[in-house]
Amino acid sequence: MHDRFFNNQTTLGRKDLTAHAQALGLDVAAFDECVDSGRHAARVRKDLADSQKYGITSTPTFVLGLSDANGSQMKVVTRIRGSKPYEAFKEAIDSLLSTAK
Repeated sequence: MHDRFFNNQTTLGRKDLTAHAQALGLDVAAFDECVDSGRHAARVRKDLADSQKYGITSTPTFVLGLSDANGSQMKVVTRIRGSKPYEAFKEAIDSLLSTAK
């Protein structure tokens, strides 16, 4: 479902969701009942609010950081947005490690 949604980002309205579920061979009645019940809506809203709170505005986003001495807060944070090569991660990690010294 994730891949289908990602590949069809312009067709994600309520009726479209049912069509996607049907195309994937899901139990459409159970799918519709789940979506319409809203039982997972609060969790989705919380995840969205948390991501916005931490400046995550795209997928994928990787958050790398160093915590303070007691591990309760991040003192240095680097975000890598989008699909990046290994070198970008290595550079970000090396940079974080150099600030730890």
